[in-house]
Amino acid sequence: MRALIVLLLLSSAAWAQIRVVARPGKSALVDFRIVFLTGAAYDPPEKPGLANLTATLLSEGSTRELSHKQLVDAMFPMAAAVTSQVDKEMITFYGSTDVQNLERYYTLFRTMLLNPGWREDDLRRVKDQAINYLRVSLRGANEEELAKEVLYQTIFDGRPYGRTNVGSISALEKMTIGDLRRFYELQFTQQNLIIGIGGGYPQGFADRVKKDFEVLPKGAPTSRPMATAKSPGILQAVLVEKPTRSVAISMGTTLDVKRGDPDFPALLVTQSYFGQHRASGGRLYDRMRELRGLNYGDYAYIEYFPRGMFRFEPEPNLARQQQIFQIWIRPVPPETAHFSMRLALFEFDKLIRDGMSQEAFERTRSFLNKNINLLIKTKQAELGYAIDSLYYGIPEYSTYVKSALAKLTVKDVNEAIRRNLRATDLRIVAVAQNCEDLKKKLSTNPLSTMTYNSPKPEDVVEEDKIIERFRIDIKPESIQIVPVESLFE
Repeated sequence: MRALIVLLLLSSAAWAQIRVVARPGKSALVDFRIVFLTGAAYDPPEKPGLANLTATLLSEGSTRELSHKQLVDAMFPMAAAVTSQVDKEMITFYGSTDVQNLERYYTLFRTMLLNPGWREDDLRRVKDQAINYLRVSLRGANEEELAKEVLYQTIFDGRPYGRTNVGSISALEKMTIGDLRRFYELQFTQQNLIIGIGGGYPQGFADRVKKDFEVLPKGAPTSRPMATAKSPGILQAVLVEKPTRSVAISMGTTLDVKRGDPDFPALLVTQSYFGQHRASGGRLYDRMRELRGLNYGDYAYIEYFPRGMFRFEPEPNLARQQQIFQIWIRPVPPETAHFSMRLALFEFDKLIRDGMSQEAFERTRSFLNKNINLLIKTKQAELGYAIDSLYYGIPEYSTYVKSALAKLTVKDVNEAIRRNLRATDLRIVAVAQNCEDLKKKLSTNPLSTMTYNSPKPEDVVEEDKIIERFRIDIKPESIQIVPVESLFE
């Protein structure tokens, strides 16, 4: 019911007015966060990547008066920039400046978004940048992000979430300035706009920014595409064939829980206990890295968390109608890949069957009560989380989480785990060399005996004997091998 109410609010005429999230303070910095409630989910089916290309052209292009180089030169003395971030349902432009440079910086920021140059040389440059990202950065040099991206595409195949935000190479090559301008005119409207301003700006400045952005068309209420992915009810795997020395693994399943839903706080505790990002206290981290030394780290998520290998905290303004439960196994040597998958699935199965202990629950809840303050330690983050709370229809995130944690019990958490998590219909994605060999191991379940360079405790050795036989119940026809060169074309 809550989700329906939020969606109706987002599409109602009452929301046609520009919303402003203001967080004034005494800082010498002024932070901007301009969010449009649109994104890659609104790309036309034949033009994946259009939203991202449009946003990139605005943040890295030109204005009617200034070329790209002139913009860069104007920003340089202020040590400032305008950065864009594109996801399925949000396009964000953000930046910060010293209050002494506020007028100069804001004039450039505003002009970039409201009077873009739409120049062909800029389009060629940002197109090349997007294509190189897909071919070189994502497909060629980053197996971990690649596995995560393929996982999302697999789960949401055929739906608006089932395409990478950057799009496909063939679609990008065909896009024109006219395509970008049409997307801009339809989607960059007052109806979709939330303005975030924080820091030491002068009185009345937020009202002035709102007035300036009223030159955008009001826009008509638009229905938001439903992203629901149907669970297959069985294990499935996509193995990406690529020359690589290690194996990057991601696995996940659909999750019909998001911020504001009754089970979200319980699953937030579950995520932290099972695999808090970049923390050594998670169950997966302890069993896979600390005890066995299999890899660098192992984590779990209930919300989209891109670029995790570069970040310690999640970025705001990646709000989505539907999330997935995801396990990220950082690269392992090929000879331990099968065992590592078994161990992760063994622990996931154990989590669902046994849940959390009272002691683990108390420890994890205490950690989250403190960690929440780190997530909003900057004005940029505070603005971002406030805008996300507006999207989800919840109180300020810190208040929302702390209030929910105070009422939560270990029984609530374990019941939420059993209601929402399933080990029987996971999608498994691995980026590896010799995928036929990995496919055979997954489908025939041979022993995956582990050997270590140094002796392990007896309880670990005994547990390994169970894990090396742990059955991954996946049929050969449910395992697909995909050459890396075919992705995102």
